[in-house]
Amino acid sequence: MKKSSFLLLLYFCVAAFASNAQNGEELIKVTDLLKIKQIGNVTLTPDGSTAAFSVTSIEPELAKESEYKYSTQLYIASTGSSLQEAPRQLTYGINSASQPAWSPDGKQLAFVRATDGKPQIYLLSMQGGEPVQLTKFKYGANSPVWSPDGKQLLFTSGFGLKEFLADTLLNPNKEIPKWSYEKPGFFQNEHLNVNSAKPNADGTLAEIRSYLDKNEKENKAKVINQLDFQEEASVTGSIDLSHIFIMDAQPEATPKDLTPGFSTSYHPSFTKDGKRIIFEGDKDDSEHPNRSQESEIYSINTDGSGLKQLLGKNGMAYNSARLSYSGKWLAFQYRPTNDVRIPQLAIMPLDGSEADMVIIPVDRNKSNLTWSEDDKYLYFTSPSNGGVILNRVSPKSKKVEQLTSFTSGVGSFDVRKNKMVFVKTEVTNPNELYLADAAAKNEKRFSSFNYDWVKDKKLSLPEKKTFTNSKGQTVEYWVMKPTNYQAGTKYPLLLEIHGGPTAMWGPGEGSMWHEYQFFASRGYGIVYSNPRGSGGYGEKFMRANMKDWGNGPATDILTALDHAVAEGWADTARLAVTGGSYGGYMVSWIVGHDQRFKAACSQRGVYDLGTFFGEGNAWRLVPNYFGGYPWEEASKPIIQSESPLTYVQNITTPLIIFHGENDLRTGVIQGEMLYKSLKILNRPVEYVRHPGATHEITRSGNNRQRIDQMLRTYEFFERWLNNGEVAKL
Repeated sequence: MKKSSFLLLLYFCVAAFASNAQNGEELIKVTDLLKIKQIGNVTLTPDGSTAAFSVTSIEPELAKESEYKYSTQLYIASTGSSLQEAPRQLTYGINSASQPAWSPDGKQLAFVRATDGKPQIYLLSMQGGEPVQLTKFKYGANSPVWSPDGKQLLFTSGFGLKEFLADTLLNPNKEIPKWSYEKPGFFQNEHLNVNSAKPNADGTLAEIRSYLDKNEKENKAKVINQLDFQEEASVTGSIDLSHIFIMDAQPEATPKDLTPGFSTSYHPSFTKDGKRIIFEGDKDDSEHPNRSQESEIYSINTDGSGLKQLLGKNGMAYNSARLSYSGKWLAFQYRPTNDVRIPQLAIMPLDGSEADMVIIPVDRNKSNLTWSEDDKYLYFTSPSNGGVILNRVSPKSKKVEQLTSFTSGVGSFDVRKNKMVFVKTEVTNPNELYLADAAAKNEKRFSSFNYDWVKDKKLSLPEKKTFTNSKGQTVEYWVMKPTNYQAGTKYPLLLEIHGGPTAMWGPGEGSMWHEYQFFASRGYGIVYSNPRGSGGYGEKFMRANMKDWGNGPATDILTALDHAVAEGWADTARLAVTGGSYGGYMVSWIVGHDQRFKAACSQRGVYDLGTFFGEGNAWRLVPNYFGGYPWEEASKPIIQSESPLTYVQNITTPLIIFHGENDLRTGVIQGEMLYKSLKILNRPVEYVRHPGATHEITRSGNNRQRIDQMLRTYEFFERWLNNGEVAKL
């Protein structure tokens, strides 16, 4: 055999082996959800030799049969050239560990672990030994940041307003806020002064008030006076504050409050000389924190003196402050409040002003701002065209370089000494750790948290397609054939719709990895798209659904479906549709205007915008997108006409509705209204409530409930797509 022929044969054999190694024969099962591990909090030692990171896994609850818990622990991995050693687990135990931060000499790792129900900071020596608890702060400690000399640490801590008022250490002068607490009948906040009277239901007015305060403390009543009272799982009468503290990096050291008062401060960092702190927050002491949507960037000396606002103005939010290693440059983002906009990325000298700032033109959302050590580049990630890409920009040229592909998603990352470590999501692996150089070249996978089990699975790979919508915009969509697809066979087709509405789906988005592969393994084709209003395609595209949540985006979504059907393998008598949050809104809108689907599933959706304004904590979407409030004459008609419930009488498609009982982001009454309306109309509808579940049920909720919802969706579809013959599970 000729040498060239032998090499060609060897190449094909290696290629075939590599393909088989990544795409086995086992089909994805619903319980494979429990195998997926998520990597985050990546940080490199100053010399770039070692990476620390967190890994979140799902483990059985030993004391509760058939229940599972999330566990987050810390690992380290050498970035040496051989990459022969597997990552090593650092922390163990029933309490999770996260937020690792290397000391400047790389000899200690600070991290956060829950202790007695509160997060606290621990120190772990790389020379051996058990972690040592550094903080025992009554309100907890988060986000440790080392000083340049390694002698001090910053952390943030949150607490309620009433806790702060009564705390003689944090509020020694018994001050009360200048902004109104907005309690009707009290105009100078005098009711916030500590009431020393004994509780007595039959006593004086002071004693009655003390009795009522006691009932609040013991959770017999919730008294609400503020605008933002809906959390993710419950309503609250509390106003929360966040302060920044500094302490010596020694156990038993006393933390000092750097940002006292009735304000919120977060994301601190030291200047290079260690004498000042840069942080973000809102220290306006004249406006109620629920009313103020602005945020500013400040500096303060480490002794608490010299507070200075670096950036801030009315109607603007400044955030993502990131100092360069030299301490010369400050990168940040800013955007107008109360609007649907992509934040601008800017850089300015630390001791300069807005007149000195340089705007970096990037028409995408940006996160994870990270400087190179020589100040030459600013790195960041951005959702774009179906992927989450890693970029870097030179402040001098303002030229943005795309370092990774649209076909993958980059999560947490760090860069040191020409080494880059990052987390990547791909179709062939939901989450893994990679090593590359500072330009993201020569990447190598150096973890196997998901690889070891995914390599034996047979996966469906998405095919990217595009079309031009009615606004002349390019809409991207993806089609996945059933895992065991055979030409000439007709298959059911499932239309998946994302939430947001500014979310973006694609091969680099990891939250849907398992759901797509599960339905494909069950013989379904999948089609999903990024219609007008989605993120990842620039501000003009993102704003293309202003005052048009329904018809315009639905047209894009259904056009993607039409193109998928035109390929010829989908059975048009077995079409199904599902979506969550805004995707739930869109499902109900579509089935109220289109009768092609055999079955539909709407998850934690919004169905009546006027009611959503009142019961959902995401209520600002209503005025931001529709230009006003439900009672205003100019906006009232469009809020009603854009509500899917307005067209409920047109819904005849069999529909299953999901809502978590503690979901206050969209509001649980949304599901009840849609269900009750359809039930009165005697339409085929089923309503499923998951006790204790929030809006995050399918992403980070109870794992039995996550599996339950996926299987109930599948079972419901099988009822209607197979003429009532439920497939065997």
